[in-house]
Amino acid sequence: MAILRTAARPLLASVFVSGGFRTLLDPRSVAPAAAPVALPVAERVPRLPEDTERLVRINGAVQLGAGVLLATGRFPRASALALAASLVPTTLAGHAWWKTEDPEERARLRTQFTKNVSLFGGLLIAAADTHAKPSLAYRSRTAASAGRRRTRRAGRDLGAAISGAAHDVRSAAGTVRDRLPVG
Repeated sequence: MAILRTAARPLLASVFVSGGFRTLLDPRSVAPAAAPVALPVAERVPRLPEDTERLVRINGAVQLGAGVLLATGRFPRASALALAASLVPTTLAGHAWWKTEDPEERARLRTQFTKNVSLFGGLLIAAADTHAKPSLAYRSRTAASAGRRRTRRAGRDLGAAISGAAHDVRSAAGTVRDRLPVG
């Protein structure tokens, strides 16, 4: 499976590396198409610039950087999530087939939209891939469960120790009482 991951990640990342690089070089070519999606996002997310060209450049940089990280196997889960997040506005802005009347253009955009939805699914699978190791959530649940078992066991052991000590104290008190002169 490691060989499959080693080959699959660069293949999945290649479209993002090339597209991100192209967008960084020429953000003006996609800025008009991105404006209907980019500007509403910028209004809702604080600290994002409201300049479409800069937003397109940021998205391109995320795709290039996360694509390189995914291709090289560095932070693959985080980079896959970053790519998935960057793919949503790209898909909505660039492939809105439902807004086009021309049948040929509509079919082309629908194909590109479907391709991006497929890439999104692949990225989600890559983001969930734990390299056959238990996920952090599973390890957390297991550790918490083991901690609860150890706590219960320690509580029972402590209770037994206290009960045994109390018995020893009562026995010792009885022995002392038996040895006292009656008078």
